Amino acid sequence: MKILQIDSSVLGDNSVSRNLTAQVVADLRARHPEATLTVRDLDKEAAPHLSGHLLPVLGGPKEGLDPVQQAELERTEAWLKEFLEADVLVLGVPQYNFGIPSQLKGWIDRIAQAGRTFRYTENGPVGLAGGKKTIVVSSRGGMRQDPNGLDLHEVTIDTVLRFLGITDITYVRAHGLAMGPEYRAAGLDAAKRELAALNDEDGRLAA
Repeated sequence: MKILQIDSSVLGDNSVSRNLTAQVVADLRARHPEATLTVRDLDKEAAPHLSGHLLPVLGGPKEGLDPVQQAELERTEAWLKEFLEADVLVLGVPQYNFGIPSQLKGWIDRIAQAGRTFRYTENGPVGLAGGKKTIVVSSRGGMRQDPNGLDLHEVTIDTVLRFLGITDITYVRAHGLAMGPEYRAAGLDAAKRELAALNDEDGRLAA
């Protein structure tokens, strides 16, 4: 089993999502000691936002790239390889201003490549990266909103994953973290219960 852990919070050791992704991975490795782990810290190694100068990295001829483009191509290919080879994805997805962190969007922009992780057909897009189990650690200061309203956070990551063909998605949610001590404690307790349920389910599958 190959595990790919993606952390995108900018809060370092104070990050709830980072602490929870670390716990998810620790639990997985305890049950699957043969598993290998790759960790990408998108705060420490954030990719630059896409620009016209970087578009050749994602498509078209790769000859004649300048040093900046070549370095970005190598980063992109490494990230894409890790993603495609992973059996389990553990994604730390905090909510920032109603959406996902821009660092995580930069990672998505590298791995969402036509012909490699999805393709277009006459019947619509088809994901090419299915067969992965994905655990999304969702954290936010407030409470979950109407998916048709302000809940762009989980809607975005869910849409991207399903577009790429990934349908085995489990959420571990720690919400209400900035609404006072009682809400924060309740949010952390809810996440712990979901971790326990996840462990129980994986234990049954592995038995």
